Amino acid sequence: MKFEYIEKKEQGKFITRYDLHYRTEDDKKKTYEIISRNPNLSSFEDIHNKKADAVVLIMHDETGEKILINKEFRMAPGTWVYNFPAGLIDPGEEPEESARRELKEETGLDLVSIDEWIGESYSAVGFSNEKNVCCVGKATGSFAKSSSTLEEIEPGWYTREEVRKLLKKEPFAARTQAYCYLWSKE
Repeated sequence: MKFEYIEKKEQGKFITRYDLHYRTEDDKKKTYEIISRNPNLSSFEDIHNKKADAVVLIMHDETGEKILINKEFRMAPGTWVYNFPAGLIDPGEEPEESARRELKEETGLDLVSIDEWIGESYSAVGFSNEKNVCCVGKATGSFAKSSSTLEEIEPGWYTREEVRKLLKKEPFAARTQAYCYLWSKE
């Protein structure tokens, strides 16, 4: 594959759509559509995000017997989807600050401890260069309604048995589904 150039197609408030023009091994011209949080991509090197755009929170209760999952209405699929709490890292924030803020905003819970940071991953590698960093830890407190009127979120603690039942009948975000499947099998 040989990259030729990037073309900005549409600028939105939170994402920008680009066309990546390249040639295949057999010298055919191709265009690949992507979206990015970066409104200023201009070269192939720019596509490789240097830092994470968002945090994902994989939280367990203090006993480790329950996992925190948000049931949230997502506009793209037009339905309720089970997903881990997550959100953008604001300018000037460190990922830990974002993790604490997002957890509080989306669930009302407090971050008690961070047990591990999982390396960076891509949200939707098929059409976006958005990078995440996952925080695994423990949370406590009482649930509260999301502090944002832009989000409809119902947070909940789920046991392994409850997660296994949800996985069979409810829609999940892919990363949440994969982690929850493995966690519920322990």
